[in-house]
Amino acid sequence: MNDSVNQSSCGDAGTTVRVGLDERSYDIHIGPGLLARCGGLVGKHLDRPKTAIVTDENVAGLHLPTLQAALNAEGIEHSAIVMPPGETTKSYDHLAHLCDELLRAGIERADTIIAFGGGVIGDLAGFAAAILRRGVNFIQIPTTLLAQVDSSVGGKTGINSTLGKNLIGAFHQPVLVLADTDVLDTLPQRQFAAGYAETAKYGLLGDAAFFDWLEDNGHNVLQGHGHARQRAIEVSCRAKARIVAEDEREGGVRALLNLGHTFGHALEAATGYGERLLHGEGVAVGMVMAFRFSQGCGHCADGIADRVAAHLRLAGLPASLNEVPGPLPPARELVEIMRQDKKAKAGKLTFILVRGIGEAFVTQDVDETELIDFLEQELSQR
Repeated sequence: MNDSVNQSSCGDAGTTVRVGLDERSYDIHIGPGLLARCGGLVGKHLDRPKTAIVTDENVAGLHLPTLQAALNAEGIEHSAIVMPPGETTKSYDHLAHLCDELLRAGIERADTIIAFGGGVIGDLAGFAAAILRRGVNFIQIPTTLLAQVDSSVGGKTGINSTLGKNLIGAFHQPVLVLADTDVLDTLPQRQFAAGYAETAKYGLLGDAAFFDWLEDNGHNVLQGHGHARQRAIEVSCRAKARIVAEDEREGGVRALLNLGHTFGHALEAATGYGERLLHGEGVAVGMVMAFRFSQGCGHCADGIADRVAAHLRLAGLPASLNEVPGPLPPARELVEIMRQDKKAKAGKLTFILVRGIGEAFVTQDVDETELIDFLEQELSQR
């Protein structure tokens, strides 16, 4: 899955990536200033000019007036539903509240829901769109790096269960994605770094040249260099778009996008889905663990995990269990949490392991005794 940076082109005016899914195909527009002029782009995808904006308190305070003004300029009717921020919003209770509010707003099948926020809002609003009146169109306007490079693309929607992350949901593709790179300037640095983990993931799973580029240019991405940020987002979206087009419902190659997530999701569940460990932070730790476990199993040369960890730490991310604050459960309990992973088949855990940078592969051939020994060793260093 090579999508090297040199093959990408993006200018100050932005760029467009196409997700090819036959009649469900859609565009991802990436670039600065998109939010203020999004009315025309949104209007092209409406059966009638009525929308409901779903956002959270943080994004509403910063950017909702800009979006509302853009819709007003095109005569698009809109209501706004503001949800609490944070991963705990992806719950049954908040989903029920959101659906009721959408119905009260008079949203019908011919109308459109706009998911305006990070990954939590995108997942929640997208799931509500999938089930409301048995399916309503929705548009993604992601406001975090994590959502722009990953969660807003591909149609995965859902909420968390007490038993695991994203276990209740549906595949429901958006009709449009608008990634305004300017809104990232208001993102707290910790949240931006969490999104950077998902950006690095695309290099680590299938594009060594992109990871090389990130090692040379990651500081520009992190520090707000517009061209570098746009390029990183574009390359990530092109990589994901290609995989989604090949395997929309994760029957095969799409599982590669979960590099680091089997470990990371278990850590998120163990830490309570809160501020203690953000999703991208869990993925960062999980990716390094995947490389270390691959080394221990003989799939990957020694020293590569250290290279990955060093880069993620320079981005301000945790890269080991030592860097996860607070207590963690024992190894066997972590494995039991992993059993709830959506990729598990017939009770067997599915892992994304690596042969090197840019060489990820999917396997169910993992010895649980070796896995427990590995986790015990990792935990013993805390």
